[in-house]
Amino acid sequence: MSKINKVVLAYSGGLDTSIILKWLQDEYDCEVITFTADLGQGEEVEPARAKAKAMGIKDIYIEDLREEFAKNYIFPMFRANTIYEGEYLLGTSIARPLIAKRLVEIAAEVGAEAISHGATGKGNDQVRFELGAYALSPDIQVIAPWREWDLSSRQSLLDYAEKHGIPVEMKRGKKSPYSMDANLLHISYEGDMLEDPWTEPEESMWRWTVSPENAPDEATYLELSYEKGDIIAIDGKAMSAATVMEYLNKVGGENGIGRLDIVENRYVGMKARGCYETPAGTIMLPAHRAIESITVDREAAHLKDEFMPRYASLIYNGYWWSPEREMLQAMIDKSQQHVNGKVRVKLYKGNVTVVGRESETDSLFDEAIATFEDDDGAYNQQDAEGFIKLNALRLRIASKRK
Repeated sequence: MSKINKVVLAYSGGLDTSIILKWLQDEYDCEVITFTADLGQGEEVEPARAKAKAMGIKDIYIEDLREEFAKNYIFPMFRANTIYEGEYLLGTSIARPLIAKRLVEIAAEVGAEAISHGATGKGNDQVRFELGAYALSPDIQVIAPWREWDLSSRQSLLDYAEKHGIPVEMKRGKKSPYSMDANLLHISYEGDMLEDPWTEPEESMWRWTVSPENAPDEATYLELSYEKGDIIAIDGKAMSAATVMEYLNKVGGENGIGRLDIVENRYVGMKARGCYETPAGTIMLPAHRAIESITVDREAAHLKDEFMPRYASLIYNGYWWSPEREMLQAMIDKSQQHVNGKVRVKLYKGNVTVVGRESETDSLFDEAIATFEDDDGAYNQQDAEGFIKLNALRLRIASKRK
């Protein structure tokens, strides 16, 4: 790695990145520029400014990226009904491309040769950050301290902080033993007792959702309005993309919606157990499929479903900025041109049930044809006989050969 004069650090203000900040100053003898993104994590990001200033940082970037995150990353992903390994709604994965994009953009603005992040050498995030950075800025240099230093435990980090006078802010009340990541789409939990996949998470771990057992005894109904596959209003009230996420997280959490406990296959090769709360996403997935069910042609819908696992893996593995993801996105977005209308969902004690869907302008559902009552000649049932026999022809020939 050539001489580094400036580096842009993805900085949260927490223990890990505060230590990384000091470590970069000492080990690389370089100027550090900090970048803190508000992606809707629900915690105040401004304290990061004071911490960075206290450590001698002059260029401090703190940006509210909630709308960009929801509109340009979460919503395009949900147009594809994306889900990884049948369960995971990719809350952490989808945030990394935007952070990588801003890191390299800021690096270009300030003339920095390198970027740095706090992802460990065991996880997926290092891959996501760096693949994104290289795709957008091929000559950028990346410093990943967890792959270089010998600080291998939380205690070693605390010792380093004490030695160098780095303030460690303890959380109010009981300190969480978990490694957590939050944004508009989800909050994740890893580590501590969750490392044993047989152990049930403690109820006190969950932060966004009430337990389904304690959710209201009366169902909550929502009416979601769609335009080209995206939610644009709830119960008739127009909302921005980020506001949609915030509102659905609140209402979903109140109804015990969105808890998930899984063991997933990381891109780096290991299996890892994680727990997630994704209230908004858990509502959005079946609702979007419902509006598509009446507005998207059968074969187009099936083709989308075939591509979805590949699309999900691309996002999970860090290839958001790849040509293949962009190609798939173009196809997905084309499929959404007529995905307009409304969906009514029922939220009740951890469950999301679609109870209505309509599209005044783009519905392909024809009640006159689908009815079990007299269709007045709209569908000739005798046509089915020839259809069946033609499709059975190869089966009958193969059966005779046997």
